[in-house]
Amino acid sequence: MKRFVFLETSMEENGVAVICLNRPRQLNSLNRKMVSEIVAAMEDYDRDENVRVIVLTGEGRAFSAGADIDEMTGDDPISLELLNQFADWDRLTLIKKPIIGAVKGFVFGGGFELALSCDLLISASGTQFSFPEVGLGVMPGAGGTQRLTKLAGRTKAIEWLWTGERISAETALTHGVINKIVAPELLMEETLKFAKRLAKQPPLSLRLIKDSVNKAVDYPLYEGMQYERKNFYLLFASQDQKEGMNAFVEKRKPDYRGK
Repeated sequence: MKRFVFLETSMEENGVAVICLNRPRQLNSLNRKMVSEIVAAMEDYDRDENVRVIVLTGEGRAFSAGADIDEMTGDDPISLELLNQFADWDRLTLIKKPIIGAVKGFVFGGGFELALSCDLLISASGTQFSFPEVGLGVMPGAGGTQRLTKLAGRTKAIEWLWTGERISAETALTHGVINKIVAPELLMEETLKFAKRLAKQPPLSLRLIKDSVNKAVDYPLYEGMQYERKNFYLLFASQDQKEGMNAFVEKRKPDYRGK
């Protein structure tokens, strides 16, 4: 694992890796170097055969209060195009393993977009979500308008994006933006408990389920079903499929190897 400036990374038991945003004095605001490090850590863990689930969280009282505005004030369209501002964000969509976000405090702007890049979100009670970009004369650019709309629907998404209002954890749960709310002091305990449970599942099944569900967001029903079917067939070439079915017949716990 590489050494990072803005992150702390660790391996828990049972194949769970943790990436922690570690810029607490700035409420984990995201500068370009930090985003690059997040992607690098994700890709490292995605390649690591010992890792089955990735947990993303933030140090201090916020998951992330958004982008580092000081870094962006001098930008213009040409500099952003040449910089390819969101190339690293696109790479996040290519991570194959399950990503669970454990969020608390402020989840604003780019921090909200980062959270929405996770497959599941567990939130501490009292957490607030927002896309405040409209108040700066801009808008989300790393997938915020797209992911929020697909989760919450057009009506609520456009209201929240137009107003920049803060969304409570309870409201986010009601509209399908997050999966669960827990007490702040239990956030990591509950997230790791769920991650370790998930890590016991067959890794290839998790990988292809994620792939198929992501396709379901964009594909028409029939095309999505054909894609799902091919992934279903593919799993019958795995050792884990043989192990899982044999273990069921033999009434024992399966030993999945991700092969």
